[in-house]
Amino acid sequence: MADYTLPDLPYDYSALAPHISARIMELHHSKHHNAYVTGAKTALEQLHEARESGNLANVNKLEKDLAFNLGGHVNHSIFWTNLSPESGEPTGDLLEAIGAQFGSLEQFQAHFNAVALGVQGSGWAVLAYDVLGERLSIFQLFDQQGNVPFGLVPVLMLDVWEHAYYLDYANVRADYVKAFWNIVNWDNVAARYAAAKEKTQGLITL
Repeated sequence: MADYTLPDLPYDYSALAPHISARIMELHHSKHHNAYVTGAKTALEQLHEARESGNLANVNKLEKDLAFNLGGHVNHSIFWTNLSPESGEPTGDLLEAIGAQFGSLEQFQAHFNAVALGVQGSGWAVLAYDVLGERLSIFQLFDQQGNVPFGLVPVLMLDVWEHAYYLDYANVRADYVKAFWNIVNWDNVAARYAAAKEKTQGLITL
């Protein structure tokens, strides 16, 4: 079985400045993300020990620990690839889908921004492909793992935990969310959207 590992970033820590500083990127990646990797591996080890010993009294806590830390690992792994110092605009099938679902790119961004700004406490704003409805959907992700409907495959994620922006923007989350659009890797989002449509065809039926 594959082990959970901290992925390398596809760019330098300083590459996203001034929108996200090198200091935040270094702390966010090497400290916060790495802690989720360690936490997920620890939870798996403790679950294994619990099964081996037959002492499953803490299994529910350990499952929650695994969900939280594995969520943090997966979310950040997507988030890093969603970012690029060379942004641009969405094109092709992705832009067409955004227009069909949200009316226009501007309306999509306004909706996404409202979701990001409306997260209470810690969480994420997520654009995902709805496997059952065969459409794009925006939703809030609470903490690292809460409120995720089955059948939604993330294609674009924005981390709005304070550790993602506080050193640069203090408590003005709106400025961070606005800056995010300058560093979105639309090629990556389009590739994730295409893969989600292709790989999930017929996966969920009612």
